[in-house]
This record gives sequence, structure tokens and C-alpha cells, in this order.
Amino acid sequence: MDPYPSSSQIAQKTWELENDIVSVDTPATSSSADAASDAIFYYDDVAQAKFQQEKPWANDPHYFRRVKISALALLKMVVHARSGGTIEVMGLMQGKTDGDAIIVMDAFALPVEGTETRVNAQADAYEYMVDYSQTNKQAGRLENVVGWYHSHPGYGCWLSGIDVSTQMLNQQFQEPFLAVVIDPTRTVSAGKVEIGAFRTYPEGYKPPDDPVSEYQTIPLNKIEDFGVHCKQYYSLDITYFKSSLDSHLLDLLWNKYWVNTLSSSPLLGNGDYVAGQISDLAEKLEQAENQLAHSRFGSLIAPPQRKKEVRALFCCFWIFKRYLLNMRACHECFYFFITCKVSMFDLKSKSCVISDCPLCYPLWSNLFLV
Repeated sequence: MDPYPSSSQIAQKTWELENDIVSVDTPATSSSADAASDAIFYYDDVAQAKFQQEKPWANDPHYFRRVKISALALLKMVVHARSGGTIEVMGLMQGKTDGDAIIVMDAFALPVEGTETRVNAQADAYEYMVDYSQTNKQAGRLENVVGWYHSHPGYGCWLSGIDVSTQMLNQQFQEPFLAVVIDPTRTVSAGKVEIGAFRTYPEGYKPPDDPVSEYQTIPLNKIEDFGVHCKQYYSLDITYFKSSLDSHLLDLLWNKYWVNTLSSSPLLGNGDYVAGQISDLAEKLEQAENQLAHSRFGSLIAPPQRKKEVRALFCCFWIFKRYLLNMRACHECFYFFITCKVSMFDLKSKSCVISDCPLCYPLWSNLFLV
């Protein structure tokens, strides 16, 4: 047996560490396996039925706060999302509840029609959903459907207006229900799964002010849709787990994921995405410059409070321009350009030898002008 791990095993371990996947296995104290190590996989039909009857979420719109996703289900969703490319895909998640946590044990894809901005489930998708669930129960998998997932290729993890309507409808008739969004494009660029889990508030409910969430870039053409509906749902904390029971399946699925990763180049495959991010950022900078110009002119005759607002806006604008040096869209580009020799660039004229490249020129022209 080879004492050294293979490249695939190293990559799998790196992926697990990068995404903070925790093993639920505990060291056995006897010759027999510790039953508590895989207790999370046990489905208590009586307890789940009792929980459904009590419906604690009906009195607290913010009842569910955590999501636990198995590494196997996570990898299934990522592979499915990546297979769609720039087209949105959709699937369902199976699992159970445990207090204020929704546990996702498995996931499966749905045969749906998707576009670059939305995904539509037809009658055949609903038939497939019912058949799959019934077959699973016949095979001994008793977990019910606890949510749906879909992809947002290249524009972050949040719920659009259509997503909010879909989730609100599901929560009315299929509680408890969860919405998960995965961005496969940013996942490939960053190496860490870009994912978000959400639940909507009841219609007419006014949520309290949420704490500031982790910053994410929203394309300019999506900002309006994001801003209009962002107060209609809330995000849940996500953790991941794995166990010895699903290690073999995880290894098999990882081999498929690993081959697909090796056969694709993030820089070339995400070329359109990176160029789009740079173009989108340029538009945002132009808008910020226009707002700053108007504010500076107005501050000449405005009271001191107005001048403070202008100074604050100027500071934000300054930080925003320097964010170019660390923005997510440039992640892969910097790894590529750092291997180029300094002699390729004429820094005095701020030009690039490869300025004809549609991917390089916008990036470096913006960086040199900062």
C-alpha cells in the first residue's frame, strides 16, 4: 500500500478543510463502533411526526437559525451546479429537523428548464420528485424533502423576487422548508463553496434590523432586485459534517468532481465572468464618481453636516477603488499575472504589452490608474 496520499486525496482533504467540514465520528471506546458517532444519520419517525404537529415555527418566524449539511449532499449540489455552467439548475434536499436546526442528509437534481437568470419546474419535474421520494422510502431512506436548492452562476447567493415567491409558497404548504443558493462560478474561482441558506418571513411581517452580514458583490443589473426583496428573508448559519457511513460514497463522488476540476481551467473557463466583474465594477465606479462630483459641488453651500457626509462618501469611494487590488473577480487573474515578468510592462506609460487581450487590458488599466 502506498504510504503517500494521492493528489486526489490531498485535494479532497484541502477541500474539506477549506469548507470547515467536521467529522461526527468519535473514537470508539470498545471493539464495537460507537453508536453515538453516527447518531445524526438515525431518523426517528415518531419524533419528527411530533415536531410536525407542534409547529414551533408558526409562533416564531425566526425559529430556524442553523443548517447542517452533509458533505455528500454538499458535493452533490456543487457538482450539479457546475454541470449547468451559466444556466441555472435546481434540485431538492432531503433530511430532518433537530430543534432549531435543519439537517440536510442528501440532495437530488430535478429535470427543469433553466435560463441564465431563472429556473422553471414543469409537470415532469414534479412527477420525478414524487417518484424519487417514494423510491427512497422503499429503499429505507425515510427522510422527507426539507428544501430546494438552485444556482446563481456568477452573481452571488441571495434570493430574487421569484425565489422569494417560490420559497414563501413552499413554506405555506411544506413546512419546514429551506432555500439554498449556490454560486458555482465563484466556487471555482475561490476554491471554497459559495453557498447561502435562507428562509422567508410571513407576508406582512416586519423583521427587526438584522446585523451586518458578510459583504458580497452584487452585479449592477441585479442590485435593484436584491435590494427590493432583501428584507423579506433571512439567512441561516451553515455547518458541514461527514461520517464513516458516507465516506465511501463521498470518495466515489469526489473522484468525479476531481476529474472535472482537473479538466477545466478556472482562468479560461471563468474568463467571461472575470471580464464581466471588471466591467460591472467600472460602471459602479463611474456612478460613484458622478455622485461624488454632485455631492462636492453641493457641499460648497451646504451646512457642516452635509460636508461630513461628503467626506465620508469620499473615504468610502477611496477604499472602494483600492478594493480592486483585493476583489474576488481578480483572484485567478493575479495568480496568472504574477508569473509574468516585469519587463512585459512599461510602467511609465501605464500600458501593457498584451493590452489587446480583452481580459488583461481592463484590469491593468484600472489598476494603474488607481
